[in-house]
Amino acid sequence: MPKLIPTALTLTIALASHAAAAGDPAKGEKLYNRCSSCHAIIKDGEVLVKGGITGPNLYGVVGRVAGAENDYRYGSERLPVGMFTDDMIRAGDEGLIWTEENIAAYSQDPIGFIQEYLDDETARPNMSVKLKKGADDIAAYLATFSAP
Repeated sequence: MPKLIPTALTLTIALASHAAAAGDPAKGEKLYNRCSSCHAIIKDGEVLVKGGITGPNLYGVVGRVAGAENDYRYGSERLPVGMFTDDMIRAGDEGLIWTEENIAAYSQDPIGFIQEYLDDETARPNMSVKLKKGADDIAAYLATFSAP
């Protein structure tokens, strides 16, 4: 029985710290303008949040395989083919699925995140902007646009 107490305590602390790390979607909505210079949020052709044309559509990004967004992979009127590096596609091919947690980590250091994930110091994503604060909140905001 005494062994259960430390295990339960450890689990409680882990869950509490995970909950504390979760972002605030309302704050993220206010901070999203940092992202909208490159990214739009579009569902079935309907623009939900206006944005730039140099980054992939972020609708449904939480839960999506990295580099798998159709415009990103195949090009479109928004995004010409060949505009992106293959490293994000490679990360997706190697199993990277976007979660709120790794979107926040990626947003804080895109190059370092991809280099670490791929274990390749030459890997480069197209995004190089680092968010010094608010990445958890923006990730939580993006999660509100998850596909059902």
